[in-house]
Amino acid sequence: PESKAMKKFIGILDIFGFEIFERNRLEQLCINFCNEKLQKHFIEHVIKLEEAIYKAENLSFIPSQVVDNQDVLDLIESKPHGLLPLLDEECRIGKG
Repeated sequence: PESKAMKKFIGILDIFGFEIFERNRLEQLCINFCNEKLQKHFIEHVIKLEEAIYKAENLSFIPSQVVDNQDVLDLIESKPHGLLPLLDEECRIGKG
């Protein structure tokens, strides 16, 4: 039997958020973008699915208070006005 002093917990590695440097370059943007995509995947496929299982099995739990970073992902990748599609278009057109 567990003692009352022993508590159960789940540890989560938080990779959400951008690093702040004096000068960011494209490489850092790509790294941060990948981190944002990983965070979104983790939230959807680990936390939310686990919560759905808990609900289906009528287990009591405290719902996660996670921030949805879809707005950040949209700013970077959504077509046609996201940062990456605009950079891609500029590379193809050049000084057009």
